[in-house]
Amino acid sequence: MSATRPDSQQPATSATQRRSPDPTRRNAATRRAILDAALDLIVASGFEMLTVEAIARRAGVGKQTIYRWWPSKGAVLLEAFLEHRVEERTETPLLGPLNRGDFAADVRRVLRGTVRAFANTSWEAPYRALTIAIQEDPQLGAEARERLIRPSLDDVRAWLATAQEHGDVRADIDLDVAVELLVGPVFHRWLLRTGPLSDEYADAVTDAVVHALHT
Repeated sequence: MSATRPDSQQPATSATQRRSPDPTRRNAATRRAILDAALDLIVASGFEMLTVEAIARRAGVGKQTIYRWWPSKGAVLLEAFLEHRVEERTETPLLGPLNRGDFAADVRRVLRGTVRAFANTSWEAPYRALTIAIQEDPQLGAEARERLIRPSLDDVRAWLATAQEHGDVRADIDLDVAVELLVGPVFHRWLLRTGPLSDEYADAVTDAVVHALHT
């Protein structure tokens, strides 16, 4: 009986393995294409015109690929928005460190940054669309609160808690109420379009917030 050549049983070489496609990388690229397509379509056409079929067509994938990862167009939008916001927050953090001794300047900086964020068309269209989606889908709304809204509010609360520790915010203030005093007016004006979003408006809100919260 002839001996078996040792190399006839060997697995593929490392060079062959390196040439094999990486499914993780492929999935990441496909996922990114889908999320980018959803954001592009929202900006171009709005939420009502957005469909899973349109997202798939623009991303160059089958719609079943989308349904394998997300249950609805709203879920795709939430994921796209979360990724978009993470990138923006990494590049330009909204809250930033406190300037000890000048709480009004800190609040003014935060509110002016918030006004500019709401006025940014690349951010505004997805957020308005997401606002519609979470009103129509309670389950999506719960997920948005858990993954997007609550973490954002918690960041603001922690920022105000630090200011409170420094003596810039009254010790007797309810921090959850303080969060709403800080971010609520700008969001209300943006949501209902009751007036322009401007630095002047941010400064007026700053005066009211500092009067209410400052020691």
